[in-house]
Amino acid sequence: MTVSNSRWISAFLEAAAAERGAASNTQLAYGRDLLDFSAWLEGRDAAFETASRDDVEAYLLHCDAQGLAKSTRARRLSAIKQLYRFAYEEGWRETNPAIQISGPGRDKRLPKTLSEDEVDRLLAAARETGRTREDRVRNTCLMELLYATGMRVTEMVSLPVAAARGDPRMLLVAGKGGKERMVPLSPPARDALAEWLALRDAAEDRAKAQGHPSSRYLFPSRGKLGHLTRHRFYMLIKELAVAAGVSPAKVTPHTLRHAFATHLLANGADLRAIQTLLGHADVATTEIYTHVLDERLRDLVLDHHPLAKG
Repeated sequence: MTVSNSRWISAFLEAAAAERGAASNTQLAYGRDLLDFSAWLEGRDAAFETASRDDVEAYLLHCDAQGLAKSTRARRLSAIKQLYRFAYEEGWRETNPAIQISGPGRDKRLPKTLSEDEVDRLLAAARETGRTREDRVRNTCLMELLYATGMRVTEMVSLPVAAARGDPRMLLVAGKGGKERMVPLSPPARDALAEWLALRDAAEDRAKAQGHPSSRYLFPSRGKLGHLTRHRFYMLIKELAVAAGVSPAKVTPHTLRHAFATHLLANGADLRAIQTLLGHADVATTEIYTHVLDERLRDLVLDHHPLAKG
């Protein structure tokens, strides 16, 4: 297995644990599946970075020829799709070669999302959760920014403080692959940002007086990265879910990003605009949210239409 493939797998598994809360058994299964795919690619003088859709489909045919069960083949394709989705978001690849490949006998899994009421409860919980006022204000700012912008969690926790100066109506976000985009801030997000900046700057002034260097990040930390880690934010959002009475299994930083997109679409936003706000290079990636909305509308009719009852 090439070193580059090894790095891809380790980085993906770390993100799966930190951002999506993948259990250790799930990570082990992903790792085994991706190691098998990597070894198969190596036999064809290929790698994750160069594999095409034809390569992925040929690998699935290879798995079928081995007599692997449908569930095993579906799981392997799921691992490959998630790996390439992660690589696409990280900017390691310009395209996702597995995005349009259908699984063997399984429907496409729609992203988990949250209702507007659940998001409101999470935002309210952020205002009340934390040992100090500084913690509570920071938590509120984190949640308001995430829901208002649909940023990836890595983009948010590593946001430079310079981007937030001057009561901005828009934030300049450095996305994956060095691509920049502008995202608008809602009035509640701007208010939360201004309150956090005041407390953050005061804390930084106190730290500087004690000989500590200034931080360039909006959400500074004394850890190795210099900013709040995505793993710490993942743990925080689970705490907020418990406080809000929302199932923690439903709540991750990524589900807030899905909620941002789904709620915009449900309220009439243009799909192309959502694509730009999310930083998707291909609108096909954004179109998954139309399926989420279709499913919600179908459930609404089945639950409430008088002719659907009985």
